[in-house]
Amino acid sequence: MSSIVDSYLAKRKELIEEDTSLRADRAKLRNLTPLEAKAEALVRQIRKHEAEEVFSFTLFLHEVPDVASNQIWSQKNESLEHPFPGMAFLTAKKTIESTRIFKIIKKMPKGALLHAHLEATVDARVLLDLALEHPNICIRSPCAIDASNMGNILPDFAPLPLAQLKELEASPSITSSYYNPGTYIPIHKARNEWPASLGNGFDDWVIRAIVINPTEAYGTHNTTVKIWDKFVSCFSVIRGLVAYEPVYRKYIRALFESCIEDGVSYAEIRMNFTPKTIVAADGAGAVDHSYFVGIFQDVVQEFKADLTAQGKGNLFHGAKLIYTVIRILSVEELKWYLDDCLELKKKFPDTLAAFDLVGPEDKMNPLIYYLEPLLEFSRTCEEQGVDLPFLFHAGETLGDGDSVDQNLYDAILLGTKRIGHAFSLVKHPALMRLCRERNICCEVCPVSNEILRLTSSMPAHPLAAMLNHGVPVALASDDPGIFSNIGISYDFFQVLVASEISGLMTLGVLARQSIEHALLGAESKAELLKVWDCQWTEYIEEILAEHTK
Repeated sequence: MSSIVDSYLAKRKELIEEDTSLRADRAKLRNLTPLEAKAEALVRQIRKHEAEEVFSFTLFLHEVPDVASNQIWSQKNESLEHPFPGMAFLTAKKTIESTRIFKIIKKMPKGALLHAHLEATVDARVLLDLALEHPNICIRSPCAIDASNMGNILPDFAPLPLAQLKELEASPSITSSYYNPGTYIPIHKARNEWPASLGNGFDDWVIRAIVINPTEAYGTHNTTVKIWDKFVSCFSVIRGLVAYEPVYRKYIRALFESCIEDGVSYAEIRMNFTPKTIVAADGAGAVDHSYFVGIFQDVVQEFKADLTAQGKGNLFHGAKLIYTVIRILSVEELKWYLDDCLELKKKFPDTLAAFDLVGPEDKMNPLIYYLEPLLEFSRTCEEQGVDLPFLFHAGETLGDGDSVDQNLYDAILLGTKRIGHAFSLVKHPALMRLCRERNICCEVCPVSNEILRLTSSMPAHPLAAMLNHGVPVALASDDPGIFSNIGISYDFFQVLVASEISGLMTLGVLARQSIEHALLGAESKAELLKVWDCQWTEYIEEILAEHTK
């Protein structure tokens, strides 16, 4: 009987190994250094302990501070009643931050951030503070704000010339019954005259309009349509604050500071070029695409120089822009933007990296709608010897076989170097094979996918299937300023705690893989990989020293 059992167990082990043989972390796990082996075992031990003790019903925090205010969110729902690792992020965030696993992940060198949208990459509090530095930023409302309507009204910001402020200061504020609807009021006037009767204050009202809070994510906006409506509304508020040259400059630097704080050493940031201008420093004029790409390039160089002067030059390798437009454009309109993108690439070859179409796929035009101009653009780039690839958003949907899901086919046929989200990819075995064979990396954003209701939790996310099929993956944060997942640590945490297969080495492989799929020249990429390898070795030594005492 013993031999029969042994034979069965041997076959079982062989089948499991075959089933996971395509994973990118397999080679790493077969070639661990002694210290890596200890670190892997340590993290698995801590994860097991915290799954049993921290994420228990009796110890879990049942009252969760609302991300956007000091209010307490205590709405009853299944995730509160039955906490588990990888559960709804905004519900679990405070508990996540209390864990040893999160503290370990926070210090990890995470390589490259390959999927984040510029307008939503900085903490909402930081953005508001940057805006408050400029008294000529003004606000308006479609009507006077009071307790009955404040939850349904979005602030509308715009910088105005300083010469107009004196006149506007004399106008009734947005909370006055005498307010003239649609009239701009200086931001400080609105803030200073905000009545105590309206709750936690002006700042809280603005921040709540910029972020998605737990009540919205898991209560009031409980469908993909509803939560996307809230999500899009956040950008309309953010745009009025960021699209001002002085704020824009400091905002970019704040983004880079958050990157190095979270162990991200390189970034490729998607920027929405659909608006053709942003407001100039004087509040009256406008600056075009070329000018604000130049600003981005200047801030990158200044930030790197400052770090180098501090002896920290190896912490940040740089950043590039991905030219994006909203997929609501007409075909003719897209042609203008593609020409603009090509010209900017020629002018800023080291800063502009690629092209993408963004926006809710379920509501906006599919890639095939733009087939002719996209094919022509590829041909033109090839003829002119310009390396300007596509990095398409595709498959960010629950659909199966509809036009949205089929964006994946067109993204791959059009030659995309990476796929943004690719949530529905696992429904397509041929496409997963092509991603593996053609080394097409999927930019997976776990927290974003959960908050935008593509999945209820991390254990239900298709990432595990992608990894098991050998699909290249880079983890990313997408819109951390809206989702409150600044950096990538939260996304790495959710991935680690939701799987028994994945471990610390898996995260390391994914981090290194993000650099391998960055749009960098061979020499620059080799240099960054060498730096990362050194940082990884130091990191392993550090966590063993800290957590094995």
